[in-house]
Amino acid sequence: MLLDRFLPRIEFDSYEDFKKNYQVNVPENFNFGFDIVDAWAESEPDKRALVWCDDHDNEKFFTFTDIKRLSNRAANFFKSIGVKKGSVVMLILRRRWEYWVCATALHKLGAVLIPGSLQLTKKDIVFRGNSANIHTIVCVNDDFVIRQVEAAEGDVPSLKNKVMVVDHREGWLNLNDALEEHSDVFERPTGEEATRWDDIMLVYFTSGTTGMPKMVQHNFSYPLGHIVTAKYWQRVEENKLHMSVSDSGWAKFGWGKIYGQWICGAVIFAYDMDKFVPLHLLEKITKYKVTTFCAPPTMFRFMLQEDVTKFDFSHIHHCCIAGEPLNPEVFKKWKNLTGLELCEGFGQSESSVLVANFQWFKPIPGSMGKPSPLYNIQLIDKDGNPCEDGDEGTIAIFDVKRKPPTGLFTGYYQTPELTEEKLGSGVYDTGDVAWRDSKGYYWFVGRNDDVIKCSGYRIGPFEVESAMLEHPAVVECAITGAPDPIRGQVVKATVVLAEGYTGTPELTKELQNYVKKVTAPYKYPRIVEYVTELPKTLGGKIKRAQIRKEDEK
Repeated sequence: MLLDRFLPRIEFDSYEDFKKNYQVNVPENFNFGFDIVDAWAESEPDKRALVWCDDHDNEKFFTFTDIKRLSNRAANFFKSIGVKKGSVVMLILRRRWEYWVCATALHKLGAVLIPGSLQLTKKDIVFRGNSANIHTIVCVNDDFVIRQVEAAEGDVPSLKNKVMVVDHREGWLNLNDALEEHSDVFERPTGEEATRWDDIMLVYFTSGTTGMPKMVQHNFSYPLGHIVTAKYWQRVEENKLHMSVSDSGWAKFGWGKIYGQWICGAVIFAYDMDKFVPLHLLEKITKYKVTTFCAPPTMFRFMLQEDVTKFDFSHIHHCCIAGEPLNPEVFKKWKNLTGLELCEGFGQSESSVLVANFQWFKPIPGSMGKPSPLYNIQLIDKDGNPCEDGDEGTIAIFDVKRKPPTGLFTGYYQTPELTEEKLGSGVYDTGDVAWRDSKGYYWFVGRNDDVIKCSGYRIGPFEVESAMLEHPAVVECAITGAPDPIRGQVVKATVVLAEGYTGTPELTKELQNYVKKVTAPYKYPRIVEYVTELPKTLGGKIKRAQIRKEDEK
């Protein structure tokens, strides 16, 4: 077990004990590739690391020894094409097994890894390429991705190499050939090429819901911040399969599909789906007997459209959700049909899990839970003063300069002025609004920009969305503030209907009356618009800002 190398204590008697006494030790030269992947391979050569499958009956099984050898080959390949400590490499690999190999190799080299989504266009790649001075791009063999990279490369002067998995194409190097050709021995770098815990390891581009994406940078200690995420929130089990449903292009992948899970000795289960089909996902979870499972609430909502009672979930010990707030109705339906409670966790690309439902207390439907012991979290008002129980405030992290939390970002890559603006005061304002009840549970309200001001009331979109989603006609819903000459703003619901329902005036009235019954009447949506799909970011988050902008035209 590797955990005792980093945690003075692993077991705790209560949440209060956990919050007060949890500590993580960060070795000065900590490197995830050598100190986790290779360490497992050396101590337990046959220990499973990754179970991978796709929609085309392909499957592969990897031990930590396999990942060690393949990542060494990849490191030697990357080194041969000029990648070194500090070089920036983008991986657009969806859920291909090669992602784990390349990420481990790049960490061993000390390169800066940038995960990229399959949906990036030429414009996105040019922006990212020039913002971060990307040296090499590694891609899936996807026609759309290949075309976008080739269209962008002439506008990205720093780009030296294009690498593709599986297929061959003129102007591209082939990763799988390279893994055959290079040595599986790679010595840990020393001297100036060695990594320290505070070197930059990883950069996430934010979703860009309110402007151009920002480059969130994490150092080499970042994986250790995800011990709390994996062991104490997701509750992964050593040698058992854990699945988080995420594309490798997003921070949720780092949360749930590599770092904390491998530190804890869990086996990553990766389903490289062509597209999300609820029935297929349910089939894979049960076929491979996943033990711990994490997905966004939207996926649970769509899975609940299937007959989940047909599936044997007895092998699943724990379910959790992240990426968006959990609506109580989803919690209740999933528990009634499966017997499993959904444990919500909250955080950002800038952090590991910040607030979560941990094992020592019962989750309350709709609550994010309680703060992680890694962070000094407080709710603050607009003047920066602490909020009392029951009062809404922005979630803020204190002491980020005096005692930088393991797992928190260290700034914005190559943007020192923005880093100073966000972290210079020693308090990181997340921009997310919540309130705390008398028992210490936190309840999400919405992003600062999403809170609706109507006739003197402040209305959080999440509460109204939850009420709407309780109605059987509603599959998805976005609550926003629409301009109103008298009230300033009124509540608007943009709704995706369940199959068999039609957006009639009668249904609109029914939905409005339903909201009035289940929450404060003043919060009901005065405007209801029916759409076939909601506008979303590449990461799947609802673009409420876009809806508001269109309403202002």
